[in-house]
Amino acid sequence: MHAENVAQTAALNQTSGFKHEQLTAYPVIAKAQADKGAEVTIQRANEVIAATQHKVDAKPLASSVASLSNYSSLSAYTVRSLTAKTQDATKKVQAAAKEHDRKVAEAKAKAKAAAAAKAKAAAEARAAEEAAAAEAAQASSDTSSDSSSSSSSDSSSSESSAPPASSVSSGDARSIARSMASSQYGWGDDQFQCLNSLWERESGWSVSAYNASSGATGIPQALPGSKMASAGSDWQTNPATQIAWGLSYISGSYGTPCAAWGHSESVGWY
Repeated sequence: MHAENVAQTAALNQTSGFKHEQLTAYPVIAKAQADKGAEVTIQRANEVIAATQHKVDAKPLASSVASLSNYSSLSAYTVRSLTAKTQDATKKVQAAAKEHDRKVAEAKAKAKAAAAAKAKAAAEARAAEEAAAAEAAQASSDTSSDSSSSSSSDSSSSESSAPPASSVSSGDARSIARSMASSQYGWGDDQFQCLNSLWERESGWSVSAYNASSGATGIPQALPGSKMASAGSDWQTNPATQIAWGLSYISGSYGTPCAAWGHSESVGWY
């Protein structure tokens, strides 16, 4: 068999023009090239494994790297085969990591959009509440003006149910609230008793009441007090304006003063 190999090598020498020493060097060069490719492939695969931790399952790639790691003891053919397999596994892990990142980004975008929609809905709800309070305040102002005119033209007529702001003092707050609650919301004495208890606890019916710890202001203890501006620019001094806002708030948030009082009894605030 050895003689046959020698004969084949001699024949190759004659046909190719290469010397025997050159022909015997080719396997060594091929092995060195295969080993270099394996080394580069292993390095790249390990970088991908490190970069994709907690994103995708890189176990198949790690197994392929382990098989290739002893490339120095393998034939050039085997090294090239395992190198190609490892490179293919590396591409699959990269593709899976890219898809993982895409899904994460999509989920974040959806969450951001949902938060924006929720904030918009809350802002619209607040705007609707403030518009309702302003409408109630305007209705109260119109009623007060009509009542004042009626009192001026007929000296025998009774007092107006809601006096204009210019004639209101802090001592009139309860009567104003009783009148507004009845004329604008249809709440009778039973509901007024709950309202009286609620605002007695909250502010003592004082226009200038202020809670230093929370910032709640006025008879209804609006938080912040500037909310009451939706009922009138004189909200800081006019009990009728504060009451108009407070009744609108109770109606919109609880339905009735007694429901608001029940909530306050239960949790300590309304």
